[in-house]
Amino acid sequence: MTSNSSPSTWCYLSWLHTAMFLILSTTFYTPILVSSKIDIRNYNKHCASVVPESTPNDVPEFTTIPFAAEQGGYFLGGEDILNHHPNSSRNYYPSSSRRELFIHTHNVYSTDADDVYKVEASLILKTPDMAFYMYDDTSPRGPLSFEVEGFWSGSTGKLCMVGSGSTSSEKGKHHVLPALLKLDGVRDSSNISSLIGGTLESLSTAGDSGYFKPISLLMIPQNHYEYTEVGKALDHVCTGGVAVPKSLSLSLKQSTPICNAFSRWDTAYKLEYSSGCNSTSSCNPFGEVAGYSPQIMVLKVIQCLEDTKSLRFLIEFPNSGYADYYSPFTPNTTLVAEASWDLSKNQLCVVGCRIFSSADSLKKSHIEDCSVRLSFRFPAVWSIGHTSGTVGHIWSNKRKNDPGYFNMIMFRSDENSAVGIPGSKYEYTVVDKARKSCTEKQPRKSKGKRHPDANSNDMMFDMVVRNSKRRRIGWGRSEPIAVGDQVVRRNRYVMSSGSGAAYSPVIGENNHSIPLNISYSMSFPLNESTYAEVFSEGIYDAETGKLCMVGCRYLDSNNRTSDNDSMDCSKILINVQFPPVDSNDYIQGTIESTGEKIDPLYFEPLSFSAVSYYRQHSRESIWRMDLEIVMSLISNTLVCVFVGCQILYVKKHPAVFPCISLIMLAVLALGCMIPLMLNFEALFVQKDSLATAYRRSGGWVEANEVIVRVIMMVAFLLQFRLLQLVWCARSADGKQKAFLAAEMRTLYLCLPLYICGGLIAVYVNSRGNKVDEATGYAYSSSYQRSLWADLRSYGGLVLDGFLFPQILLNIFQNSTENALSRFFYLGNTFVRLLPHAYDLYRAHFYVEDFDGSYMYAEPGGDYFSTAWDVIIPLVTLLFAAVIYLQQRFGGRCFMPKRLKEPEGYEKVPVASDHA
Repeated sequence: MTSNSSPSTWCYLSWLHTAMFLILSTTFYTPILVSSKIDIRNYNKHCASVVPESTPNDVPEFTTIPFAAEQGGYFLGGEDILNHHPNSSRNYYPSSSRRELFIHTHNVYSTDADDVYKVEASLILKTPDMAFYMYDDTSPRGPLSFEVEGFWSGSTGKLCMVGSGSTSSEKGKHHVLPALLKLDGVRDSSNISSLIGGTLESLSTAGDSGYFKPISLLMIPQNHYEYTEVGKALDHVCTGGVAVPKSLSLSLKQSTPICNAFSRWDTAYKLEYSSGCNSTSSCNPFGEVAGYSPQIMVLKVIQCLEDTKSLRFLIEFPNSGYADYYSPFTPNTTLVAEASWDLSKNQLCVVGCRIFSSADSLKKSHIEDCSVRLSFRFPAVWSIGHTSGTVGHIWSNKRKNDPGYFNMIMFRSDENSAVGIPGSKYEYTVVDKARKSCTEKQPRKSKGKRHPDANSNDMMFDMVVRNSKRRRIGWGRSEPIAVGDQVVRRNRYVMSSGSGAAYSPVIGENNHSIPLNISYSMSFPLNESTYAEVFSEGIYDAETGKLCMVGCRYLDSNNRTSDNDSMDCSKILINVQFPPVDSNDYIQGTIESTGEKIDPLYFEPLSFSAVSYYRQHSRESIWRMDLEIVMSLISNTLVCVFVGCQILYVKKHPAVFPCISLIMLAVLALGCMIPLMLNFEALFVQKDSLATAYRRSGGWVEANEVIVRVIMMVAFLLQFRLLQLVWCARSADGKQKAFLAAEMRTLYLCLPLYICGGLIAVYVNSRGNKVDEATGYAYSSSYQRSLWADLRSYGGLVLDGFLFPQILLNIFQNSTENALSRFFYLGNTFVRLLPHAYDLYRAHFYVEDFDGSYMYAEPGGDYFSTAWDVIIPLVTLLFAAVIYLQQRFGGRCFMPKRLKEPEGYEKVPVASDHA
């Protein structure tokens, strides 16, 4: 009867679960659905005087829309509803950080009134820190969205909408935010002087849970834009700028995409003022309004048209020395600009307009002055003093005595790579000095040794810099600018791999027997307080790996002016030695100031070192990872086989159940379970970017990681099954008290030893993290992580000695039973020996690898070093030999004779039925 009713019971439970799910879903999600429901009755109360309500048609309109598909903008205010999560430790950005808005139009309906449309849309408010909360399921914070609808008048440009959003309080309580959105300047066409301003106001009264202070909004319209300024003759647009011969700039062919050259949001341009410039209005594009002299200029593309080579920008001049996406939007130091490519001059001509706005609101922002001019060009020839992919000028087309006039400003891109358009050539000016300085003490050319190719990504490296006393003073960066006369086209976000380097090859410079001219950009600390920016030229010999250069140091890299842009080009000597590509050695180098000590630019000799992550190492690492996955598969499969043999053995010989150590089986089961738990947790943790790049390069690596975990799961289940069989056999036999006493003695001896070993690991860890003296890399970033890694390694050591509890149990029982199958204890011993043998091989044949790329014999899972790789196998083999002797001659066979006395709980012969 029970079996017959079982299906109906499960069916009943299934329906019950479904009903409960529907009830709970209705209970919890109804407030959210209600909060997004629009109450159009409020519209006439708040918007009748702006855009009167009209009867909409049933079919949506597709020809007329108020906003572009991706309409963005900025807002000011909203602190009371955009506050950070109270329990968050990721509050990286202050409340004054950049605040952006986005409007997504869902539907537009024509109405019975001419030029009036009903609009349904979403308004999204976002701050930089919300990007973190978007991926945190435990946090209620994220971009705040308002669902709104209302009416738009195309003739007046006014839009009025009502709706609501929702947020959560610090205690997690849900709050509805009724809101009123008013916008002005929303038209179906726009030009450079068009702006959309407005407010988002609360429909709740002050003191209510859904109340918030008014938020002002500003948007740059994109619909049907007309290029009114650069649509004129470009000769008049760029008049007044610096006349540069056309041949000195790269031409932009019709097939060359101009959008790629300006679409990077993090591209910054360093400004260089005329001599004598300060914060006065004569040198600042914004006069006294800015209150500071900008150091950089940042472009943000609004629109780009390839067919006409026309663009629209927001040009920001932040009060910072670097491009920061999270810096606040300041309209009074921002230009709205439109640009077009001038084929006759090989330059981009730009017209910039100032935005005038009040400090406490964006609503009344407007454009009045379009007198700012800019020109961008891509130099055709680079040299040691001119290594920017994009350069240009900023000037005013006003007369010198007119208000708003400022002196011309030069700018250059803050990247020493050809990120614009291809075709630049490099001219060497100081390479002869390097040749004279580098002819002495050249290393011998050794046959059979290959050094990195000059055209590869291997020539770029980060370095640890030390002073003359070998004391580390900081980090530096080195990367090639040009090889031969070809400017390097580099992608710094692409790792070199087996498929090729991130450099474009230099044609005609592949003869390794001839040293190549090479140019470098280097930045490094001279001491704890001074940082140097050095550009250098020299020669590189691929047969010896020797790079020798003469460096030119900018005297001032922050507030540079175009008139005193002098460089010290004769007193810095740089030597770099690249190791062979098949070695594990570090890149080594020196930086010397050859001037007199009384020279103000003199500095003490510096040395540096860097890890050589060569392309060959990348390929070898990928091959090694594939090999390690295969070894993991084999090892885990063997564990399954050996445990299966032991299960079959104990079922065939049930008398050995009392003689098997439960502690040993528990250690083996935990040894499989803990890695499974860590791997499961790793699925939800973001992997290191470098390790991820290696995994992706391997192709089949990630798929086989899953197979490894599946087999490990099978091994754990078999280990657990064996433990269960032994435990059940012990529990079923009430006459096994003597064997239980022996097990407890084993526990009393093993447990203190394991705890003492763990305390020793903690003590060793507390003495400090291990740091590589050659490079300064710390193996762990925090004390907690290092402690966890050490405890994991200690756990691997305990697992290596899995036979230790069985040896003790055999001694206490003086057992003569063959409790363990030879396949089991010898096979598992072999599995524990194999990682240490492989680690010795890996250390000898592979370069030191990235953290997280180990698929087998992971350093964090056991003790791996030359000493441990010898000690642990010897001890493990000793344990296996002891088990063999105990099962052959008795548990105390190797002890003194007086200790071999039988215990009182020896096995008593079972009486025969015929007695």
